[in-house]
Amino acid sequence: MKNKTKSSEVCDIILEWHCVVEFRNKTDVSVVLKFQSRNPDLYREAASKPDCELWAVALGEANSESLQNKIQQLRRLIMEIKEERTSDEAQHFLPATQADNLRESQFTGIQKIANESKLEFVLACKDLVATARDRKLNTFVQISVVHPAEQTLTRYSSTEIVEGTRDPLFLTGVTFPPEYPIYEETKIKLTVYDVKDKSQDTVRTRVLSEHKEPRTDVGRNFLGLATFKVGDLVKSKEQQLTLTLRTSDGGKTVGTIDVSIVKMGEIEEGEVDHITTDVQGQKCALVCECTAPEGISGKDSLPLLNAVLKNPICKLYRFPTSDNKWLHIREQMSESTLSFHVPKELINLHIKEDMRRNQDLKELGELAPHWDNMRKNVVAHCEQMLNMYQDTLADHGKHTGSSFKSSCSKGEKTLEFVPINLHLQRMHVHSPRLKDALYDVITVGAPAAHYQGFKNGGLRKLLSKFEAERRNTGYQCIYYSPENTAKAKEVLSNINHLQPLISSHADQLLNSASQHSPDSLKNSLKILSEKTELFVHAFKDQLVRSALLALYTARPGCVLKKPTVPRNSVEGSGEPQGQDHPSQIKRQNSIPHHSEYDEEEWDRVWTNVGKSLNCIIAMVDRLLEKDNSSSGIKESENDPSSADHMVSHTSGDWYEQLYPLIITLKDCMGEVVTRAKQSMTFVLLQELACGLPQHLMLTLRRDIVISQALAGLVCGFIIKLHTSLHDQGFLQQLHTVGLIVQYEGLLSTYSEEIGMLEDMAVGISDLQKVTFKIIEAKSNDFLPVITGRREHYVIEVKLPAKMFELLPQEIKEGKQLHVYPVLFNVGINEQQTLAERFGDTTLQESVNQENFELLKEYYKLFTEKMPPDCLPNFQEQNDLKRLLENLHQNIQAKKRKNVEIMWVAATICRKLNGIRFTCCKSAKDRTSMSVTLEQCSILRDEHQLHKDFFIRALDCMRSRQTQGALNESDDPETGCLTDNKPTSRHFYPVALLLVSSHLLVVWLILSLALLLAKYQ
Repeated sequence: MKNKTKSSEVCDIILEWHCVVEFRNKTDVSVVLKFQSRNPDLYREAASKPDCELWAVALGEANSESLQNKIQQLRRLIMEIKEERTSDEAQHFLPATQADNLRESQFTGIQKIANESKLEFVLACKDLVATARDRKLNTFVQISVVHPAEQTLTRYSSTEIVEGTRDPLFLTGVTFPPEYPIYEETKIKLTVYDVKDKSQDTVRTRVLSEHKEPRTDVGRNFLGLATFKVGDLVKSKEQQLTLTLRTSDGGKTVGTIDVSIVKMGEIEEGEVDHITTDVQGQKCALVCECTAPEGISGKDSLPLLNAVLKNPICKLYRFPTSDNKWLHIREQMSESTLSFHVPKELINLHIKEDMRRNQDLKELGELAPHWDNMRKNVVAHCEQMLNMYQDTLADHGKHTGSSFKSSCSKGEKTLEFVPINLHLQRMHVHSPRLKDALYDVITVGAPAAHYQGFKNGGLRKLLSKFEAERRNTGYQCIYYSPENTAKAKEVLSNINHLQPLISSHADQLLNSASQHSPDSLKNSLKILSEKTELFVHAFKDQLVRSALLALYTARPGCVLKKPTVPRNSVEGSGEPQGQDHPSQIKRQNSIPHHSEYDEEEWDRVWTNVGKSLNCIIAMVDRLLEKDNSSSGIKESENDPSSADHMVSHTSGDWYEQLYPLIITLKDCMGEVVTRAKQSMTFVLLQELACGLPQHLMLTLRRDIVISQALAGLVCGFIIKLHTSLHDQGFLQQLHTVGLIVQYEGLLSTYSEEIGMLEDMAVGISDLQKVTFKIIEAKSNDFLPVITGRREHYVIEVKLPAKMFELLPQEIKEGKQLHVYPVLFNVGINEQQTLAERFGDTTLQESVNQENFELLKEYYKLFTEKMPPDCLPNFQEQNDLKRLLENLHQNIQAKKRKNVEIMWVAATICRKLNGIRFTCCKSAKDRTSMSVTLEQCSILRDEHQLHKDFFIRALDCMRSRQTQGALNESDDPETGCLTDNKPTSRHFYPVALLLVSSHLLVVWLILSLALLLAKYQ
């Protein structure tokens, strides 16, 4: 029996003692079978004619001979599984070292090209025998693997269900990825099932005990099975096997199954027509192998791909085109190791930045009591936040297991920096007449601070509210605008970067002088001059001057000519007052002049750096002039200001004459650095003090969101660079204009998803701060490195030497590459229906309009900087203009659930060589529906997919069976099983009823009536 209930279908029967068939006059039961081998007796019921026929067949086969055949079949299966026993523990994948040792010592490996699937084959059944007369079969094949070194039977995958035929030709093939431990000795078991109700069929992929057969679920009948060795298939003459399907006892034949290794290009034109005719009867397609295009699967690029991508899942299809040719499709989904690598890099960068800031605050010098207490409070909060970052980094370092974060973990604090469900979804299309094409989409959950929640909104709302409060509320600090604080951080960053650089080049100049090398001296002086000019230019800002004045007033013992009265009777901002101003302190936008502060002193300090550089330049010119002179030393005109620093160039060598000038330059630069760093640190102190602790919490939230967004961006950039490395037009666009990055958002503007969309909008906008730099890898570590600071991240992407040589010279020299992220969001679920009818969609409309302007600016920049022949033809440019106009019209139309916005934006992105992202709350249901629809639309519009096969191709790509054979109640990320919960049939979709308020009232009344009737 399939289960212990009385009314159940027959799976198999062994007659233990005696069976009596009784007929009863019940309307719902035709036959009752009483087994007298139990105490009490065991009863089974057959409630319909088909069930009676099944019982009759089972009872007819229930004899001693059949029992002996079953026992022999069971013994053979046990012996097959126990062959070459080397392990006591069931494993799905062997460790790499163990697999390599087994392959070398015991088993014969299958030779394949690197990064290609080890084995791919397709299946087709013929002459299947139904369990009941006149039944139309709905069949699928479950594929299981018995490894020669393991003691378990692993359910590997299954095909789709083909309905209404006894000769099914299956759409989905079987693919074993490169890392899967499959050998010629590996056995593959094919089990054919007949499904009564397609919607109720459930298949799971898991490791089974060696003595357990696959569980037979309600609504599914076992037909037959066949087993073969991989070596037999690979070594067969035509790489095809025809196997006989037999019942579990091995006695009855129920049909045949063909197993064929299919490779691209092996089917001739004549065979295509023949197969097409066979397929049209079922309206399904074949699956075949599809090789990667040029430059994709080379051995040189494998280390880079293996460093970024992990655990690929591949599916292969073949669909007919409108002109009866075969269209080959390979679908691949891969995890990315960057899901955890990028957050760790980013957190480590933030820790270093915050440690420098905290140290600068401590080294700010002696301050008046009010400011000193403020500093202590700020430092305490910053240290607490720093400890939190360090704890998070330590937790990430301990993480083991999956390389991506599943949606059920989005609320975990230790993983809040990690993106949700980051995957690469790739479709490789090979058509008979067009060039091979790759279509990549990065799928990821919306970058948002899920752990912190959305009770008060997302970043867009929180930042706006916080800035308004800072402006309109009195604080015991000086107010600086966000632009000024950003400028202060930039100045500090330039100081930290340029000071050691200038010192290094100055030492290099001295080294060239000691070697008496004129050419090296010229080059060193040129670089030193360029860096010093950048250094001096960084301080030509009014902010530095005003901050120095503010810092002066904050020092202890500062005496003002006019006494100041703090705002709200509290010691105020310390802002000095001019002679004509009232005595009350006001929060400042520009600090007025203080009579005891010499503003010209700062000008003298930083201009001394330039004067010192001029002295060095003049001295080098004299030394070179003397070196080139054949007779005597010519008098050279010099600036009078530098005359005091000059030494006679008739005495000493070059080094001795340059050394005092270099020391003077370093001393002047050190004085500038000390004053500028303290003044800019004082600005940051005001920024932090004005909003404790809200400012730090908003910074944390923003770090979390950009960490999730950046992980996906880095993954997308590396994959795009890898696939387009041979495209010179793309490489020119990359360093001339930059790269467009289009995010497709599917979040609703209702409830919590409003906050998610606000977080996502800010996070994607912050990606404008990111630039990429491509460097040559010096080791086998190809993972990217993140440098910079919060306002400007630099991602260093490492390429193998042979790939690096293909880059243009500008990129090789380290030119930073810019990205232009844009987000277009359209809510599509039932919550969006509620928002559009009863809520507010202005957030979505404003986000789409703002990002359209950014996209338009990028297109303008693209047309100005790129040559006209960068696009395939003039028609492409016209198409882009028309698409932009179409996108603008759709955004302005404010149409409900206007998915045309998403399709047009995606098309523009692909035509501009951009990177595509698709996001929803968890990157599962809505994302998968969008991606599969986009893929099938591309096949139809770009590759002439036959119109009759559009829906079937869509169903195949969306089938859970073919994507890992998971039950509908299983979590596709974790593999966790949940209880099957029956659907309440009277709860109709609310979104459909909201079309009319009258229908909604009717629905409520009917639902209430049904509930009352049910529980009476």
